[in-house]
Amino acid sequence: MNHTPRDLSHVAPLDRAEILAQALPYIRRYHGKTMVIKYGGNAMTDPELQAAFAEDVVLLKLVGINPVVVHGGGPQIEGLLKRLGKEGRFIQGMRVTDAETMEVVEWVLAGEVQQDIVGLINRAGGKAVGLTGRDGAMIRARKLRMVDLNDPSVEHDVGQVGDIVSIDPSVVRALQEDQFIPVVSPIGFGEHNESYNINADVVAAKLATVLQAEKLLMLTNIRGVLDKQGELLADLTPRRIDELVADGTISGGMIPKIAGALDAAKSGVKAVHIIDGRVPHAILLEVLGDQPFGTMIRSH
Repeated sequence: MNHTPRDLSHVAPLDRAEILAQALPYIRRYHGKTMVIKYGGNAMTDPELQAAFAEDVVLLKLVGINPVVVHGGGPQIEGLLKRLGKEGRFIQGMRVTDAETMEVVEWVLAGEVQQDIVGLINRAGGKAVGLTGRDGAMIRARKLRMVDLNDPSVEHDVGQVGDIVSIDPSVVRALQEDQFIPVVSPIGFGEHNESYNINADVVAAKLATVLQAEKLLMLTNIRGVLDKQGELLADLTPRRIDELVADGTISGGMIPKIAGALDAAKSGVKAVHIIDGRVPHAILLEVLGDQPFGTMIRSH
């Protein structure tokens, strides 16, 4: 790594050994299991957090856990559209993606952002491989039909935004068995070979489901799901989620995130966690620690 390791000389050797020993039951429990990590927010843009994220992913791989990274790139897409003088347009929180915008999305996600992440992980000592939904015919998609929230008879055309038809994870499994770390861009393809821009939270949730992942970890810019008083909700059930959506506690961009997480939990993913990507080593804190961290979503 090119960044300076944190000075831990103040931690007594015995304490360091204790810390490592505490991680042992978790390493044993999760050995050989798959974990899907949705990588987004500040964790993607702050250099110190980027380095910590890459180290966490490599450490998981080295102790026998199989991480799969799914990334977003909203701010980066927005930045390039602005430079090209193109105004981003949203309907009900979804980016309207015409053919030109789709080209930008592919440049940014499958090019710049994906390759940055692959480089970070490789620099930390891992072997990362970048994929889009086209690779290995992984993510088949169709045009998303967006019904108006207020008038169900109205349908909005959001262009090349996709709905997942199916995911074939065989290319991911083949890479995992060869000790590679897959890094997936949320781009799918349709029956006429057209490209679709798909919500990264939805791709992460669906991929975790088809891989029967042990955990789905969603790195975000918040501590987890908070109640009206700003207190962290450590544990959420479907009924509680419905109540929080109804009273507006969960709104906006959190809705697809939570909906995807809940679907994954109901479809066999053992645990889904929404965790704070602004905290260095958030992934290790969640996976190898005994303190609850962030919000866990359960299927019942």
